[in-house]
Parts: sequence; structure tokens; C-alpha cells
Amino acid sequence: MKDRNPKSQVRYRRMTAADLPAAHKLSLSVLWPHRLEDWQFIHALGEGIVAEDTSGIVGTIMCWLHGPDYASLGMTIVAPGHRDRGIASALLERILTEIGDRTILLHTTATGVRFIEHKGFVQTGWVHQHQGSVFRAPFVPLGPGERIRPVGPRDEAVLADLATRSTGVPRATVIKHLLTVADVVAIDRYGDLVAFAALRKFGHGYVIGPVVAADAGHAKALIAHWAGTQAGAFVRVDVPDSSGLSPWLTEMGLVQVEESVHAMMRGDPPRPAGPVKRFALLSQSLG
Repeated sequence: MKDRNPKSQVRYRRMTAADLPAAHKLSLSVLWPHRLEDWQFIHALGEGIVAEDTSGIVGTIMCWLHGPDYASLGMTIVAPGHRDRGIASALLERILTEIGDRTILLHTTATGVRFIEHKGFVQTGWVHQHQGSVFRAPFVPLGPGERIRPVGPRDEAVLADLATRSTGVPRATVIKHLLTVADVVAIDRYGDLVAFAALRKFGHGYVIGPVVAADAGHAKALIAHWAGTQAGAFVRVDVPDSSGLSPWLTEMGLVQVEESVHAMMRGDPPRPAGPVKRFALLSQSLG
């Protein structure tokens, strides 16, 4: 893992928990909203590599392995003033070795697309980031026999199954860890859990996601529920373009930021099993 080339003056090594304060400081330098606690959450689920020189950590990259077939990639940051040293390329090469032959999913800006396309990644869609404050959440009616309720420990397996079917990617480990840091509610239909949404602290306020449901109506009901409990607070929701929720979120007061994010993939695409779909992401790194 270490680069001992004296000409590079940059050393690459595995990220440890002790690196997280420095990684957090690095993300603040590029105006990312992540708190130290957000770094701790994602690091507990994945692996990372840092680049450092005599000034300290100047680059990061992370991956998350979802079983033997899939992985996600993110948290690629290079410090301002160090971006002409080939650090991003070196980090990417090393993390791809960690991932191996798995299908890789990631979200990136237009600049990132140009950077990774030569590695075989293709665009599969868009993600729209919505954020703001909702002072009055809309009322979204539920169907007969349906109610929104908090989830309990006995619901974990059902949540993991819904999340896995919505993406085609194993999500049991992610859901287990999510339940330690987030509040989660579900739509219960005559005793069966049919949709769910999580709310957790993130960045400047809160993030709603993942949201998994069979249709937009149920997704809206769950998002409106969480927005209503956080009236006036800063809330963020990241939604796939295919969700169709962007106009509704904007009307509610969660406006879309200017630049949409590219969803990219390398390898064989996962096959969601349905009938549920993912209407909002857990995060742009973890999907």
C-alpha cells in the first residue's frame, strides 16, 4: 500500500480511524458539508486510502463492498493546491485493486465523469440533490389499512430485504449499521411492512434517505412525514431522476441545487427484484 518512490514525495496507505479528523478537515477545505460523525459513519462500513506528504493528508478515496459482486466508490478528495500531482489517479488505481472484479457504482460531478470514463465507467442516470427548510409539510393520504409507524429490531430483516430488492445489491450490512444512527419509519399495511424511510443527522442538518417504496405516493408520504417532524430545520434529500420527485420536492421548499450528479457504473448492472424502488439515496457515497 505504501508508495516509496522518493520522487513523488507522496505516500499512500490505508485509512484508519485516527485519520478521520484530518479527512474531515480536508472535506471542509473543498466545501463538503460532512461532519466528523458523518465520516465515522461511512468509514465504519468501508475501506479507505489516504495520500499524505509532509503537510499531512492531501487526498482520500473510499470504497464499500456489498458482497462478492458489487461495490460503491466515493469520498474522492484532493486538497486544493495539490491537484496537479497525479494524486487522484493514484488513489483511484489503488482503490480499484481493493475492489477487484466487482461491479462498481458511484456518483460524481461533471469533472469526475471526465476523470473516470477512461476506466470503463458509463453513465446510468442522474441524481438530484434537494435541500432547504420545510415549514409546512403537505398531507399525503395513505391507502386502506395503512399507517406510518416507527420500526423496531424485529423489522431489520424486512428492511434489508426491501432495500436489497429495490437496488439488486445486498444491503443487509448497510441497514444494520444505519439503524444505529438513524430514525426509521415504515408504512405498515395490515401488519405487513411495505415501504420505509430513514432520517439521520448529516452536514448542516438532516438527510432523508434511503426511501424505499413501491410507488411515488408512498415515497411522498414518508418524505412528508419526516419533513413535518423537522419543520424549519435544514433538510437534504438526494433522489434519482427516475423517481420523478424533483418537482414535488421543489414545491415543498426543498429546492434542487444547480448541478445534478452523474450516476456511473462499471461492470454488469445489478437487477432490482421489485416491486419496490429506491426513491431517495442513503448518501451519494453509499447509494
